[in-house]
Amino acid sequence: MSVILVTGGTGLVGKAIQHVIETELEGSRFGKKPGETWVFASSKEGDLRDAEQARKLFEKYKPTHVIHLAALVGGLFANMKYKLTFYRDNTLINDNVLYTSHITGVKKLISCLSTCVYPDKVEYPLDETKIHLGLPHESNFGYAHAKRMVDVANHAYKDQFGSNFTSAIPTNIFGPHDNYDLESAHVIPALVHKCYLAKKNGTPFIIGGTGKPLRQFIYSRDLAKLFIWQLREYDDVEPLILSVGEDEEVSIKQVADAIVKALDFKGEYAFDPSRADGQFRKPASNKKLLSLIGDFEFTPFEQALDESVKWFLENYDAARTGKKNVV
Repeated sequence: MSVILVTGGTGLVGKAIQHVIETELEGSRFGKKPGETWVFASSKEGDLRDAEQARKLFEKYKPTHVIHLAALVGGLFANMKYKLTFYRDNTLINDNVLYTSHITGVKKLISCLSTCVYPDKVEYPLDETKIHLGLPHESNFGYAHAKRMVDVANHAYKDQFGSNFTSAIPTNIFGPHDNYDLESAHVIPALVHKCYLAKKNGTPFIIGGTGKPLRQFIYSRDLAKLFIWQLREYDDVEPLILSVGEDEEVSIKQVADAIVKALDFKGEYAFDPSRADGQFRKPASNKKLLSLIGDFEFTPFEQALDESVKWFLENYDAARTGKKNVV
């Protein structure tokens, strides 16, 4: 009997894992296995910044395995504005989850990192060997350092206690149940919400930056399958990049074009180059992943975006949108 606790279980990736577990055929590669219990915990069940609340959450569910997704996250501008908050909150969350997993005898723990842990100045493409080769980008160094230390802790737990702790490094994630709050959302949900409001209010759709930066985007439901695979079949302490290939990079302009098409937006549409672009590109290699997982089919970007926009439109009133009437 296994109990898999997913921290941050009601967020973007947690909801995607829940969707896959509930819809894939039981006993299949990505489906629920006989004897498994999956628990998708939200911050309402315990503030993981607090060690005592973390301990009580683990006492309640007695997990044998943990997928650790809980984090304070935000887009470029939130990361730039709240560097200490992003560093301190995430450091506390991660330390409490890892330590509580250790003292309660969790058999396996996977933590979710981010490509922002990588150095700002590094040879591309990113791979699993380059995390600690320099300082992360200035725009998100608080969040990046907190996440980077998870890899350090994983190695320390393994060296000292033999713990089976590892981590995943996804590229930019999007999908149903995303955070669409314009103050803190990542690029795709922020642009979806802005375009929706521009259409609703008959105002221009203005995108901050030049539209030229390139990103690798991974659909949350594809990522969910990769997490489930990693939980069952990957037992190395070294982190693993979970991503589409380098040849799947798309520009922010391509993203905006696809959103305009998905929402059937007919109004004025322009870029504001006075706003910061962030890093121009940070391509990551998924060669290690593909060498281990074998056949895996990623959802085409436009199909995944269409499904995400459809979910947003159908669930707008319940979605995390912040102030709904501000463009």
